[in-house]
Amino acid sequence: MSVTKDDVRKVARLSRIAVSEQHVEELVGELNGILSWIDQLNEVDIEGVEPMTSVVETDLPMRDDVVTDGNIRDQVLANAPRSEDGFFVVPKAVE
Repeated sequence: MSVTKDDVRKVARLSRIAVSEQHVEELVGELNGILSWIDQLNEVDIEGVEPMTSVVETDLPMRDDVVTDGNIRDQVLANAPRSEDGFFVVPKAVE
């Protein structure tokens, strides 16, 4: 697959990115380089290779799934412009 100047212009337009004409040619080269690198990766034989989540085998420490408020309610509310009865007070949004 090869990227053309028209492809770059179309992607730039769809993503609402302003790209100057002299920069289009540079982007064509960069994107074609990325795609050729991906083609090289596709040549690697991965038959029989198990999927990994990490390169290091490790067990993550587990903790009890308990909902808490962190015991810092007053510290959090200290940042609020206005609070009442332990809750944030915000302007009414729906009439």
